[in-house]
Parts: sequence; structure tokens; C-alpha cells
Amino acid sequence: MDLPMKRPISGDRRTQYRIEARNLCYKISESFDGLNWFCGGGSSKRVPKFILKNVNCEARAGEITAIAGPSGAGKTTLLEILGGNIPLKKISGQVLVNDQHMIEKTFPRISGYVTQDDALFPFLTVEETLMYSALLRLGGGRKEAESRVRKLMKDLGLEHVAASRVGDGSNRGISGGEMRRVSIGVELVHDPAVIFIDEPTSGLDSVSAVHVMSVLRRMVISQGKTVLITIHQPGFRIMELFDRLILLSSGVVMHNGPLGHLEEKLKLATHQIPHHVNVLEFAIDVVDSLAMHTSETFNKLHYQQNRVENQTIRARHIDTKDEESISFQNSRSTEVVILGQRFFRNTFRTKQLFATRVIQALVAGLVLGTIFFKTGNNNDKTTLQTRLGFFAFSLTFLLSSTTEGLPIFLRERMILMRETSRGAYRVSSYVLANTFIFLPFLLMVSLLFAASVYWLVGLKNDIFGFFYFSLIVWMVVLMSNSFVACFSALVPNFITGNSVISGLMGCFFLFSGYFISKKNIPKYWIFMHYLSLFKYPFECFLINEYGGDPGKGRCIESKQGVCTTYGKVFLRQQDIKESHKWSNLAVMLGFIVGYRILSFVILWYRCNRTRS
Repeated sequence: MDLPMKRPISGDRRTQYRIEARNLCYKISESFDGLNWFCGGGSSKRVPKFILKNVNCEARAGEITAIAGPSGAGKTTLLEILGGNIPLKKISGQVLVNDQHMIEKTFPRISGYVTQDDALFPFLTVEETLMYSALLRLGGGRKEAESRVRKLMKDLGLEHVAASRVGDGSNRGISGGEMRRVSIGVELVHDPAVIFIDEPTSGLDSVSAVHVMSVLRRMVISQGKTVLITIHQPGFRIMELFDRLILLSSGVVMHNGPLGHLEEKLKLATHQIPHHVNVLEFAIDVVDSLAMHTSETFNKLHYQQNRVENQTIRARHIDTKDEESISFQNSRSTEVVILGQRFFRNTFRTKQLFATRVIQALVAGLVLGTIFFKTGNNNDKTTLQTRLGFFAFSLTFLLSSTTEGLPIFLRERMILMRETSRGAYRVSSYVLANTFIFLPFLLMVSLLFAASVYWLVGLKNDIFGFFYFSLIVWMVVLMSNSFVACFSALVPNFITGNSVISGLMGCFFLFSGYFISKKNIPKYWIFMHYLSLFKYPFECFLINEYGGDPGKGRCIESKQGVCTTYGKVFLRQQDIKESHKWSNLAVMLGFIVGYRILSFVILWYRCNRTRS
């Protein structure tokens, strides 16, 4: 493979960016309230750990700058600070963009940051992944997005896999190198002038690694972008693509400049580089001795030389008015439509969410229908207890069956936090789109369950009763879905989320009024009765089945042909009023909206905390 080695030619970019760090210092100290970031000054009972110490470095437009060093040297931390992912208030020193202080709120929106982990939707194709990112980041309509995506796929060498699904560990898709290029493409759709990439070759074979780096090199040459990457131990061919190198060791800069200067530094330290080892690999191996022999004067000399050399190629200053005017590219309604389309494709392509739920609703309805087949034909106490058991089990099944969506919500949360941190869309748009897409899907699931179980069990023989039963089922699964969405925004992982959700569902069932009546619940636990997601649909099921008839209502228990218990009498015994038939639905709707709002607040806080 021929590697592009020529110096970049001035392209048509209106603005080029030079990133510089001056006396950058970042340290953490463990304390009772977690991590405290500070540098210089202040006092602490514990000695803080330095992550970065007096770092001076720069990255120029039209060059690839690599941050290298052994594990734990602070490479990713430095990249995150320069990329605006770590707030400047938590560091000391300066981060300058074209000799001006970085504007934290807007700089991430005019740059691209690719994390080490590829957070992508596995069921979208490569073209769809880039297209949705373009629609959200460009704001110029579908034609502009399609044009940009076609050019980007050509530049990244992804045209041959455009129609292939991305895939993940459990779903076979594109190769690791191709997935890495897709992740880079997602951050390039808005044509950023500065690109930050954490370990672009991590986990790739040598051919794929060289291919990824060659793509970046071509972009630097043709478009004059500023590219900063972190890398561990690159091979010879990859090293040839670097213009500048920042070598870190324990948070200290051992070298900042071209590779040729690093060789000089090694010679000053009386090291002989073996023929079979590249300069950087050897420098990392002897970095401790290199630090001992590196003089501060040498570092300052080269730093000043770099600054003088840069005067001839310095990009123009940032127009702060232009930068401050950068905002979301689309209106909230447009964001909801785009995100809704993406949710729709993901939902209906996720077999464990779509197909499994549809089959589960049908099979569960048929099984329950055959178990409780025609239980309403007899009017005795056993029949009443059996029917109550059917209602209780149905609610347990409906409320617990949506837990399988938890890992999907957690995966989407990672993508949400990454996209919103770069200003792609609003958190509120994500929550609205997610809610709207699940409405018809869960309605279909509810109708399938209700149709397969209602008539088999022999519930109230009334078409309006059937539709009300279906409405209750729909509200129940929507409540459960909103509940899971809320806690998926809160919990750190699937194991914790599953434990919390299962525990709360058990508590809700316990205080629903089925096991212990409301009047027997201790006063200090009565609030759980009103917060229970089981209480309101359970009462609605009973009202639908035993209420609504004129007079005393339906006879549900008789002895020797004489009715001893009527439906309305039974409802009064259970402290249930028929007037609650619609007010309970309103309460359930309140739970749905409330949990969604709470989900939004938690996600907004998470995303805002990530940015600040």
C-alpha cells in the first residue's frame, strides 16, 4: 500500500486550528466525596496523584500529532483535555486554540472526538449510521447529508460495505477495521477542522491499522485538518505517517516535536537504537533513563523553535462571534423525527426486543387462556379466587416482561451521552422520540395479548369490556417501559439495574392490595400502596369485570340458585369505587409521563455533568 507522505497543501478550509497546551497540570486526590480535581495551591491531608505535570505541547493544522507513552502515562487524559471533554476549571495551565483560550461550550461542536470504544448501533447499516449522524449534525436537509455521506464513505473506503450492518459481539457485521473507520466517519460528517482519536489502531491487525491511519493522512493532506491521536506502540509504517510526537511518561512530556528530534535526544542520553526496533518503541522502553538525561533547557529550546517555525504557517485567529453563534443544527421537532426514524429501524431489527415480545405476548396469552379456560362459567368462591389470581398473574407478567429492554436502553445511553456531548441534538428530543416509537409497538403487543387471552378465559362478554381490557394492558406495558427507561438512565450497569427493577416490582406487587388489603397495611407503609404500579390496573380489571351493570350488577357467587354476592357488593368490599374506572387510567398516564420526565432529568444531568 502506498502511503501518502507529502506535506499538506492549503485547501479550501476557511479556518484552520492550532491547539496548544501551556504548563498544563492535572491531578486527582481521593477523598470522602470522591474525586477532587485541583492543581497548585490548597491543602490536602493526602498527597494527590499527578496525572499530568507541567505539560507544554502543540498540534498544528495539516499535521498528525501522536501522543505516545507507556500505559498509565496520561495519554487519554491529555487528549480529553485538549478535546474539551475535561472542564478547564479542573486543571491548571492553559489550553489555547489559535492563541486564544478555548471556549468549552462550543469547541466540541466544531471538532470531532472518537473514543476508544466503538459505540454504534449494531442493527443499522454503515450508510444508515453515517446518514443519521449527518442529518443530526449538518442541518441542511437530506440532499446535503446524502452528498456528504457518499463523499465520506469514498474517503474512508467504506463503499463496499455501505449496505452491511455494523454488528457487534453477538451479531456478525463488518470487520474491526471497518467499524473503526465508521466510528471515525460518525465524527467527520460535519467536517470538523480538528479531530481527536483515542487509540485508532487498538485491537486491529497491522493491515487494518495502516489502512485507518492512511485514511487520516489523506484527509490531513487534502483538507488541512488538525489530527491528534493517542497510540501505544506503532509499527514502522504507521510511524512514517506522523508529523509530530508527544512522548509522555508518568504525566511528564519527554519529547514534543518531530521524530528526528527524538533520535537526537536518545543520542544525548548515550543510547544506541537497534536496527530491528523503531525509535518510538525504543524510547518507550528506555523512557525512565531518557527522563534522567533530558534537560529542561533542551525542552524549552525545541519548544521555542517550534513556536518560531509556526509563525510562518499559523492559522488565523478564531472568530469568537462565529463560534459563540454555533448551536443545534435542527429544530426540536426535526430532531424528534430523525431520532424516531432511527429508533424505528433499531426496534424492529432487534429480534430480542421486537420478535421476542410479539411471540411472548401471543404464547403467554394462549397459555394463560388455556390454563384459566372459561373460569367464569361457575358462580362460586373458587371461581372468584381463580379469576383474581389470573388478573394478578397477568399484571406480574406484563410489568416484568419489559425488563429485557434494559440492556438496549443502557447501550443507547452510551451513544446518547457521546452524541449530546458533541452538540448533535437535545436530550429532550431523544426522550420524546423514544416515547413516541414505543407507543404503537407496545399497542400492538397489548392487542395481541388481549385478543389471545380475553375470550379464552371467559371474561365479560362485551366488546367495550374487551377494548377497555386492551387499553389497561397497553397502559400497563407503557408504565413498565417508562419505569425501565427511567432506571436505565440512573443505574450504572445491567446487573444493578436488573436487581433494582426486580426489587421494586416485588415491592409494588406486595403493596398492591392483592396480598394484604389497604386497611391492614401499616400507616408508615401506606405510601407504597399509592405508588404501586399494580394497584391501579388491578382495580381497573376488577371494575371492568364486576362493575358497570345496572342494579346490583353481575352475580359472582351463588348458593342453591340464590345469588349471595353481586359484583358491586364485591367492589365495595374491596374498597373500590366504579368512579375510579377512568381516574385510575389518568393516574397510570401520570406514572407514564412522570417516569419519562424523571428519565429526561436524569439523562440531562448525566450529559450536562459529562460536559461540565
